[in-house]
Amino acid sequence: MQTATPVRRKATRPRADALRNRERIVTAAREMFVEHGPDVPLDEIARRAGVGNATVYRNFPDRDALVREVVCSVMDRTAQAAELALAETGDAFEALERFVHVTADERISALCPMVSSTFDQHHPDLEAARGRVERLVAEVMERATAAGQLRPDVGVGDVMIAVAQLSRPPAGTECLLADRFVHRHLQLFLDGLRAPARSALPGKAMTMEDLRRPCD
Repeated sequence: MQTATPVRRKATRPRADALRNRERIVTAAREMFVEHGPDVPLDEIARRAGVGNATVYRNFPDRDALVREVVCSVMDRTAQAAELALAETGDAFEALERFVHVTADERISALCPMVSSTFDQHHPDLEAARGRVERLVAEVMERATAAGQLRPDVGVGDVMIAVAQLSRPPAGTECLLADRFVHRHLQLFLDGLRAPARSALPGKAMTMEDLRRPCD
């Protein structure tokens, strides 16, 4: 008597329209989190995305899941920008400059507070995305340092916190108004990173681990 061989079923792939809906939800959520903060009603996100409330909850069972997906998607695009910078064969510092400006456009400044206040910072997806960004940004900076173009007394944390702070609208200022000055002020910061350094920086180079360490 022969034993029937189990039939191996193919994994079901999400339909194209389902993937598009998910992308629309994440894009709408990112825009509204930047504009209004992480407490924006999910119904409003669904309305901007052009989908029903049930579609939002089918993709993201709770707000934490949606916030995490938005933050990870921004980190993924930031990592892609760093990979493009590493792939360039021209001026190493100009590659760093382009990376910084692209990162600012992702509005990391608006998303950073959400990481620390909304959900588990140690979720595997978040840690993986964060580790990839840190590793790639360090490589971009190391290349500029090796070329003698980047002052050696700055760290990845210095660059990322400056991008976050300089792309954040001042209190009482409308986001769209402040956006006009973001890249101008970032370029002033970048000029200060060029070697040779014109002054000694107080303290030590900041790492991303320094940024995650709680204040004493």
